[in-house]
Amino acid sequence: MVEIKDTLGLWERSLIAWPDGREDRATFVAWLQGPTLFADLRQPADRPSFDGVSCLNHLDAQHFEWLTRQEGFAGIFVLSGDAFEWRRAIDFQCPSDAADAGYLSFADGVLIERGRDTPYIEHWHHTSPNLNPHFAIRMRDETGIDGFLVRVGEIFMYVRNRAVVLPHGGSLTDLVKTSSPDAARAMLDCEISLGRVRDGKWMIGRSSLPFRIGTDLAPEGYGDGSGLTIHDVSSAGEPFARRWTIADLDVGAQQQNIPGQGHDEGALSIFRSMTGSA
Repeated sequence: MVEIKDTLGLWERSLIAWPDGREDRATFVAWLQGPTLFADLRQPADRPSFDGVSCLNHLDAQHFEWLTRQEGFAGIFVLSGDAFEWRRAIDFQCPSDAADAGYLSFADGVLIERGRDTPYIEHWHHTSPNLNPHFAIRMRDETGIDGFLVRVGEIFMYVRNRAVVLPHGGSLTDLVKTSSPDAARAMLDCEISLGRVRDGKWMIGRSSLPFRIGTDLAPEGYGDGSGLTIHDVSSAGEPFARRWTIADLDVGAQQQNIPGQGHDEGALSIFRSMTGSA
């Protein structure tokens, strides 16, 4: 039987298939699972050129349609009966009442997901060479926007919600099509970035906001360790440090038992070492 601890790390999808014979092998899908918190990014293969786009204000109609077809989310991964559920706290698309739940099993090293409420089959492949260090953070910025940061080994995913609220059960594509360019940009301003930590730099390799690719996320703790700054860019392209307050620090149980330290103090020490802010 699959347990949550068996899913730690980065998973990339090679297939989703439906009972009517439809299949998708082209969409890029990556799911990064922390101890319990997770992040996920899904991008269509036919990405247009983003040359010359360096900020939100540079996005225009030629980009909007592709951007609205992206998917992604972040939240907490739980066992729900004999199925697993990805409970979304942030969603790139409009929120819905449908649960994201499936039955998991392994077959020849492939993680097989079968939909609980909707019939489908997905094939997932583990692509994390290293699992340590690992942690995840749920956080909130000074304007009330929610965010997540998940790291496993050298892989990280960063998720920042948009400032506007999308309607429940709506269609992001339709909303953007019928909105002004400024309103469309605000609805698309939800960042889900995937990258690697190398030589102390947290470099973004993929993002729901493609102008963020090649950026160093540069996370750094501040104050008493209850806060975090992350390198960001304004709508007009001006760099700034976004300040976050840590609401939940999700650290694997085996990493919490540091001699001479309590649970919270030990987790905080681990977090500081992982972000280079010790």
